[in-house]
Amino acid sequence: MEPGIPSQMFGDTFAWLEPAGRLLLIVVGAWLLRRLVKALIAHLEKKGILPVELVVALRRLASTVITTAALLLILEQLGVSATVLWTALTGFLAVAAIAFFAGWSVLSNTFCTLLIVTTRPFRLHDYIEILENGEKPGLRGQVIDINLIYTTLREQGPEGTSESVLQVPNSLFFQRVVRRWRNGTVPQRQVMAAVDSPPAAAAGGGKAATG
Repeated sequence: MEPGIPSQMFGDTFAWLEPAGRLLLIVVGAWLLRRLVKALIAHLEKKGILPVELVVALRRLASTVITTAALLLILEQLGVSATVLWTALTGFLAVAAIAFFAGWSVLSNTFCTLLIVTTRPFRLHDYIEILENGEKPGLRGQVIDINLIYTTLREQGPEGTSESVLQVPNSLFFQRVVRRWRNGTVPQRQVMAAVDSPPAAAAGGGKAATG
């Protein structure tokens, strides 16, 4: 075997390991940064600096930003031009922004999300009910998630049936009367049944009892 062949083989191996090590460093760095940001957000939540509704949004935003940045760095290490990546990214964001703001309902729900976070008519884990016309019962359930478009409610079904999930547009909360039970307190079924029964039926039952 010629003396130059082993050194050439080792050179090819290290040439391959160098970009692989960079990719591994990017992945590990992104993972550590996500954990660090989540820990910081959790600390601010525990101190009462950030509301629970904003914590969920910040976690999702941080995760998206870090993952996107790591993906761009990985593509750059694989030889994709940074100029091409930036052009593609800005073009995609421009199209997404046009499509996003073209739908008024989407923009309205996003603005209402900001109002929900700032005015806090309800919080995560509260039990709420959306009343129709101020009196007629409507959708109700426990708030389990609030995002830019929808608020997700966990609806309690009758005994023996599985729970269902409702996704309510955030703009609806500013068009209806909302009844709220704090701290996840679930109203008693008897109370809810009394609320659901119309006044006429209740009056008829009272007359029958009197007779």
